[in-house]
Amino acid sequence: MHLHFRKVAMNDGPVLIRESLNVEPLITHRKDITSVSPLTADLAAVSGEEGKIDVSGTLAAELDTLCSRCLTPIHEHMNISFSERFEQGQEQPEDEEMESIMIEGESFDTVSFCEESFLLHLPFAPLCRPDCKGLCPTCGQNWNEGSCSCNNERIDPRLAGLKDFFKK
Repeated sequence: MHLHFRKVAMNDGPVLIRESLNVEPLITHRKDITSVSPLTADLAAVSGEEGKIDVSGTLAAELDTLCSRCLTPIHEHMNISFSERFEQGQEQPEDEEMESIMIEGESFDTVSFCEESFLLHLPFAPLCRPDCKGLCPTCGQNWNEGSCSCNNERIDPRLAGLKDFFKK
């Protein structure tokens, strides 16, 4: 998905980018993600001010994960809004607020920026539902399906002698 500053500037309308990216290598470290479809980029590049390109559109992917509390499989459709401004020139000093991404040279590849946006929108701790109760740490019973008879009360060993203090 290479964009050339001159070609975008000389084009009468937006330059359309429709491509699929394989993002599986990006998630190999995530054990909670079981599968991911290719990331579909549907973007439009428009020439902005002198030496600037505005790229906007959507990124979409299908994601299969496991609930972080009860390990229930979850299927999720990710629809990510993408909007970036690229500017041809030298890097800005770090103390200035950057409104655009500085690019050296005549062209650049948007793949790494799409992959970064995908990674930033991955769920950190996916849940099957907001009130998921999780699993019993003793027997493994899914507390969403029912309770168990395990005693999971944890008492600080330094205070264990006080647990029977108020019993008669």
